[in-house]
Amino acid sequence: MYSALRSVQLAARRTASMSMSMSTGAKSLTIGLIPADGIGREVIPAARQVLEALPSDVMPARLNFVDLDAGFEYFQKHGVALPEQTLAALKGDCDGALFGAVSSPSHKVAGYSSPIVGLRKKMDLYANVRPVISGAAATASGERRAIDMLIIRENTECLYIKEEELHEGADGKYAIAKRRISEYASRRAGEMAFAMALQRDRMRQQVAASERTWKGRPKVTIVHKSNVLSVTDGLWRETVRGVYAANAEYSQGVDIEEQLVDSMVYRMFREPEAFDVVVAPNMYGDIISDGAAALVGSLGLVPSANVGDNFVVGEPVHGSAPDIAGKNIANPIAAIRSAAMLLERTGYASAALAIYRAVDKVLDAGQTKTPDLGGKSTTSDVTEAVCRLL
Repeated sequence: MYSALRSVQLAARRTASMSMSMSTGAKSLTIGLIPADGIGREVIPAARQVLEALPSDVMPARLNFVDLDAGFEYFQKHGVALPEQTLAALKGDCDGALFGAVSSPSHKVAGYSSPIVGLRKKMDLYANVRPVISGAAATASGERRAIDMLIIRENTECLYIKEEELHEGADGKYAIAKRRISEYASRRAGEMAFAMALQRDRMRQQVAASERTWKGRPKVTIVHKSNVLSVTDGLWRETVRGVYAANAEYSQGVDIEEQLVDSMVYRMFREPEAFDVVVAPNMYGDIISDGAAALVGSLGLVPSANVGDNFVVGEPVHGSAPDIAGKNIANPIAAIRSAAMLLERTGYASAALAIYRAVDKVLDAGQTKTPDLGGKSTTSDVTEAVCRLL
């Protein structure tokens, strides 16, 4: 039987995930599957297996799947990382998608651009939503604390516009990278952060204060480095604060604070329970959310969803992990949870909650763990354990 803490965490997670939910009465749901590189080809099929195992009483829609191509390995064979036919299928045939992982090279490769970055831009998936929830997160001090944090990462700009130049100077080569921060993108990220903070609070109000992980008023933490990057991060900070000031519901119902990105990382590892909703520009959000995975034990546990107004792509936080690809030992939990986030945003919250509960039961039992969690189970073992509990 679930503890009160677990029940509240599930409720808060569900509420956070539903903020951009696209209600549907459709009798079918078509999901594009983009495994891409490395362990993506193992964890995305695992997520599909779990989706197919959902009983009809919680998942009334018929599930259809479309296999799609993308990735660095695809680029090496065909000269394009995100083919037009994949985009056309997503836009014309799919209600949502799952993306596995990409093996983007660390050096410049002529003609190559990250397919997930391109996908976010072309599908206008302007926010990456990453819940970090644990009843016993390991902090830097060695203490274990309950956390319920939601990280909202602006998804379309910052340094990830990938406009870089290499020059030759008197002292040798030097490189310049352009960074774009706009009012438009910052405002959309801010709106999502404040709306989610209020929605998470409404769900928490349904249980006793003693049973909540987060016990205070809803709070949004704005991450920036405007003491150094006064123009770009200054615009980000001012725009997000402007969203707060212009909306009485936000300014009266949500607390607001700011954290310089370096101190944010320090505090997150020292006192992760101090954060409710965190909103950050693209690069900071990427770093913070990957670091937050250490609080819950592994990147293999942390899901995310790339969210727009009309489409969502679930994406596990981890990378392609080429060192373990093909060995059937990759942790599929992040991909499975990302599939659940996709279901919530397409209007199937009951099905998503069934997956969350099954995953949490497997993790709580501690008998079926992949090597990243100190176990010896395979990807298949974990997937089958989740399916048996649906």
